[in-house]
Amino acid sequence: MLMSKAIESAVFERRVSALFAPFTKPASPGAVVGVMRGGEIEFCKGFGLASVELDVPIRPDTRFRIASVSKQFTVTAALMLAAEGKLKLSDSPDKYLPDLPPLPVTIDQMMRNSSGLPDFLELLRLGGHGLDKPARPEDLFEACVRNRHLNFAPGSRFLYSNTNFLLLGLIVEKLEGKKLGDVLAERIFKPLGMANTGLVAEIDAVIPGLATGYLGDRKQGFRRAAHAYPQGGEGGLTSTVEDLLIWSRHFDKPTLGKTLPAKLAAMAPLTGGHANNYRRGVAVDELRGLATVGHGGLWPGFRTEFLRVPEADLTVVVIANLGSMDPWRSARAIAALALEGNRKLKPALPPITATETKPLAGTWFNAEEPSLFELAWRNGEATVTQNGLPFALGRRTGGWFAAERGSYEFALKPGPKGTLRVDLGAARVLSFKKLESRKAVPAALAGTYVSSDCAAVWRISRHGEQWQAEVGGPLISGGAPWIVRGLDADTVELESPGSWIKAIQLAHLVRDRDGTIVALEVSTGRIKRIRFDLTS
Repeated sequence: MLMSKAIESAVFERRVSALFAPFTKPASPGAVVGVMRGGEIEFCKGFGLASVELDVPIRPDTRFRIASVSKQFTVTAALMLAAEGKLKLSDSPDKYLPDLPPLPVTIDQMMRNSSGLPDFLELLRLGGHGLDKPARPEDLFEACVRNRHLNFAPGSRFLYSNTNFLLLGLIVEKLEGKKLGDVLAERIFKPLGMANTGLVAEIDAVIPGLATGYLGDRKQGFRRAAHAYPQGGEGGLTSTVEDLLIWSRHFDKPTLGKTLPAKLAAMAPLTGGHANNYRRGVAVDELRGLATVGHGGLWPGFRTEFLRVPEADLTVVVIANLGSMDPWRSARAIAALALEGNRKLKPALPPITATETKPLAGTWFNAEEPSLFELAWRNGEATVTQNGLPFALGRRTGGWFAAERGSYEFALKPGPKGTLRVDLGAARVLSFKKLESRKAVPAALAGTYVSSDCAAVWRISRHGEQWQAEVGGPLISGGAPWIVRGLDADTVELESPGSWIKAIQLAHLVRDRDGTIVALEVSTGRIKRIRFDLTS
């Protein structure tokens, strides 16, 4: 029996190692993997280099930026304060941060990404400012203070927004009278023994053992990832795979508060009774019939997946220092290997084929939303590109092809008369038509547009055959122009350049009774119909 267990362990290690073999070649960034079952670590190993320049290998104690996996820790601190009567989850954030506008949003909705608050990263990007350009903590907060726009009625939909957790962290700081990093260290990390986890907002701080983040791949070449934004409750933690496994153990044997794990995963339906799989700083999903809870993290050069399968008492953590890696998929592949033989594990649905994808390939558009995406067969799988970001589709029951990530809601299936039915969550199933041709950009679009909610100024003009927008905002002016392309008579598409992500936004043309353009309503991945008024 002992030999059988040892052989089983060796086979598992070889199979996991095979998944990361491409990153063990010389001069490659990589990842670290941790697997825990029954409270015992079964596998913990690094693959590739923490520093390509210095030839430093990734080890189990290598630190990484874990980005949005930080959110559950910020929420945990706030839940502790709520349990002590210092904070009410039904309060609006302006009660604690009076500089904020009084919007009908609750702290609980913020924890669940159902507040409707636009993402501050997107608000700043609409003014031409990206993650590679310097910003101060007060700049990020001021972006939240300026905004009075809500993407939807609070509580009615799910839409991921970093604003929710930036503000939540600031509320914790205000109530405790100390930095969020100090609160988290005193109340969570030190009591649990998470010695290599901490929040360091300053981007130039020296953090011992921190891996360097990289972009690119072996074909294109690797390059160091640049970012210049301070980080807080939305994504500022650095940690190790070992520490995240300690945190996972707390879900099963809580010592900070017996009800805390249950509160994190507690369900609250959206308006109308629709489900929201994003709970409080964590998301629920399923892996071949087994319920999962966890969260991913994405930051230039770093990607993280924290995955728990409670029914199987299994945790898988994958953290990478290479932006082109896919820890979400790797973690689920490792979990499936670990769960082989589990009777509750359903057979995997067959992958989507190129034959199924081919008749659906093309660019699809819904003008009322507005929403635009391209569906294509890329790198051996069905891939959607929306708002400039590509994501793979996986097969779901009922004939649906759905996004494999939990940070957005998207599923499609063929509809009547050559349309696609697209499920965007909260029972919002819209009909999309294939975009066979594009309209020219209307000549009347030229002018200067200003948004009071993000203090962005867009000067749109025609240059020869090409339209472009000169974009500026509260933190920057100048820079490369954005490309403007026509879609239909009332919608244009704007492409913003970027070293990490080239984002796409759609602008609906708002006209007065005479048909004269008076404003734009701009939609991005995390902002819906924010208004830009024509001033000249």
